[in-house]
Amino acid sequence: MSTKNKILDAAESLFADKGFNGTSLREITSLAEVNLAAVNYHFGSKKELIKAVMSRYMNELSPNLQASLLVICQQETKPTLHEVFSAFIEPLLSLNVFRENGTSNFLQLLGRGYTDSQGFLRWFLTTQYPEVITNFVTAVQRAYPELSAEDIFWRLHFTMGTVIFTMSSSDALMDIAKNDFEQDVDIADVIRKVIPFVASGVGAPLD
Repeated sequence: MSTKNKILDAAESLFADKGFNGTSLREITSLAEVNLAAVNYHFGSKKELIKAVMSRYMNELSPNLQASLLVICQQETKPTLHEVFSAFIEPLLSLNVFRENGTSNFLQLLGRGYTDSQGFLRWFLTTQYPEVITNFVTAVQRAYPELSAEDIFWRLHFTMGTVIFTMSSSDALMDIAKNDFEQDVDIADVIRKVIPFVASGVGAPLD
């Protein structure tokens, strides 16, 4: 494995577990078994390293998600919000093929971008991958055209909070499902269970 990938793997693991703010470069270099000069050479700074970790996933996810959302945007019949959110399922689950536990890791990292107040990361994702957001908003507007831009902002913000909280505690939820309800639940099941909830929230009647 190359030095660059060793650093990326170590950073991904620590960022997902401890957060961006809670992880130091020294911890990353220790886990990766490299020196600080190697991090500076390949990435230049901690911020650039964070971007690189997220880009590795987004470069894999973005084309698949864009294609899935484009189908919704271009279909002749009016989509339901359940269909819109279901367009995320296969692209997200494909990250498990890309990397071990890729789906959970990516959603945890995405959540860290919000809970750790990493404003630069949100800016980076929206400017580097605008087609995903554009297609998603277009699909939501097709499904619920009565929503204003402000309505969509708030409802998708609350949706993001729900998804982030659910995914960050997915291991605990799967354990509870097993112990309390004797159900074997995996990350795909968790995603499918949250979709009706968030779709109903975004589709709630306007005041």
